[in-house]
Amino acid sequence: MAVAYPVIGQWFRRPNGSMLEVVALDEQEGTIEIQFFDGTIDEIDLESWPELLLLAVSAPEDWSGSVDMDPEDYVVRDEGDMPAGFHDALEFLDGPK
Repeated sequence: MAVAYPVIGQWFRRPNGSMLEVVALDEQEGTIEIQFFDGTIDEIDLESWPELLLLAVSAPEDWSGSVDMDPEDYVVRDEGDMPAGFHDALEFLDGPK
């Protein structure tokens, strides 16, 4: 199996099924910063990357795993009750300005 090179923004699946995203790459320091679907951030060295046996996958449809939101945060009771930023996830998380 070919080793997938780490690319910022690319998602990968580990053999145990957990998903992670490459969020930063520092070639001078030889490190890769990754974020798991549950929001946990970790840093690994570039030399360890091939040992992870990762499979490149598309980003998950449900991105809410990496943010601390409950299903009731998405509840809309009627059209006029939509929270500010409902259609913009970052604005929704930051709240009203």
